[in-house]
Amino acid sequence: MEFNVKSGNPEKQRSACVVIGVFESRKLSAMGEQLDSVSEGYLSNLLRRGDMEGKLGQILLLHNVPNTLSDRVLLIGCGKERDFGDKQYRKVISKAITTLNDTGSMEAVCFLSELNVKGRDTRWKVKQAIEAAQDTLYTFEEFKSKTDSARRPLRRLTFNVTTRKELTVGEKAIEEGLAVAKGSHKARDLGNMPPNVANPTYLAEQAKILAVDNDKVDCQILDEAELDDMGMGAFVAVAKGSDTPAKLIVLNYKGADPEQKPIVLVGKGITFDSGGISIKPGERMDEMKYDMGGAAGVFGTFVAVTELNLPVNLIVLIAAAENMPGGKAYRPGDIVTSLSGQTIEILNTDAEGRLVLCDTLTYAERFDPDVVIDVATLTGACVIALGSHASGLMSNHNPLAHDLLNAGEHCGDRVWRLPLWDEYQEQLECNFADMANVGGRAAGTITAGCFLARYTKKYNWAHLDIAGTAWKSGKAKGATGRPVPLLTQYIMDRCED
Repeated sequence: MEFNVKSGNPEKQRSACVVIGVFESRKLSAMGEQLDSVSEGYLSNLLRRGDMEGKLGQILLLHNVPNTLSDRVLLIGCGKERDFGDKQYRKVISKAITTLNDTGSMEAVCFLSELNVKGRDTRWKVKQAIEAAQDTLYTFEEFKSKTDSARRPLRRLTFNVTTRKELTVGEKAIEEGLAVAKGSHKARDLGNMPPNVANPTYLAEQAKILAVDNDKVDCQILDEAELDDMGMGAFVAVAKGSDTPAKLIVLNYKGADPEQKPIVLVGKGITFDSGGISIKPGERMDEMKYDMGGAAGVFGTFVAVTELNLPVNLIVLIAAAENMPGGKAYRPGDIVTSLSGQTIEILNTDAEGRLVLCDTLTYAERFDPDVVIDVATLTGACVIALGSHASGLMSNHNPLAHDLLNAGEHCGDRVWRLPLWDEYQEQLECNFADMANVGGRAAGTITAGCFLARYTKKYNWAHLDIAGTAWKSGKAKGATGRPVPLLTQYIMDRCED
């Protein structure tokens, strides 16, 4: 879809539709009042009559409003003005997009971007509107034999800004919003792909495409034999039960001086997680195709960063494997040796994500990173702790944790920090190896982070557990694209600093 910014009066817009906000109780926004004045009280008369209260998400579509040039005017309820913040703004944008699309408007001019959102400027409002619009319009129909193409889709949306001075800011925000949306869409596409298509080999082929015709991007694929030769005993153990070999995917974006230390993102890419020998229950096992949500997230972030051509060196490492039961599958009771030389007793083969990650985190040392952030749908315990609203965050470096928390608050892709105290490390102790791969039910998210912390002592590191945020279940089942907005915002902030 095409997006633009302009500065103008609502009554002068030659458009299929103009979008205006209404607060409770029946209070028109500033642009709404201007439109009402030109139309000789047409809007306020309707509101007084009780056609609309202004509650959050209410809609009223008007035709042929007097003395205006647009075909229609769409009024969107914004709730109480004093409560109008980030969440409410995104909701009214999404509602506007859905309504415009459903009612056949091919183009529209949106004045919601002029609404006052506490503590937010024009750049934030336009960027968030782009991301919300693209998120609302996303569909995944690649495997449907028939699609609904009868309705005319929304093709062009223009956001109005208060002054012409803000047009440059708005255009920059569109560029940023489109890049984040493109990265999020890629992450969602990868997550929504069926596991018989999106296996480790498929992820590797998708990564190679990013290096085509881009001199700043290199791609290297390490196959399972190379990982075994290298000494990645934990990583390889996970893949042994599958006929599809594991891959370590290395994407390198060189956007800054070679002397600048890179940011390294590590993604858990378990393209299907049966649980292995410790097999999962059958109910909702289909959703275990989303166990590569971390890989999809860092892949999408790489897409967004390269799209924006940011001045940063970025390395993405994707640990791709299937966790399947079979005659060669690793077993509870096995002891494996990681790339770091530390040994691990396998108590549960369904705790496989930390095994592919620990070797990949050790591999990350060779890049002399500035920071390393790993992203994984790691523990069901994180879903119990935080639900679907925030991703879990653990870190060995306070400034890094604070930067991620701030980036999440800014872009709406929020995280919540959990402790990594030494007391939790005791739960990983075992009789026969340096550590066990699980620490029991208590504090399961934290002990998983403690496990990874044993492999990250040589650099500043953060761990994002996105088990609750990477996809939605139920009727609206599908990948969310998180944490692409968070990671992209973090990297953008680093570049601006």
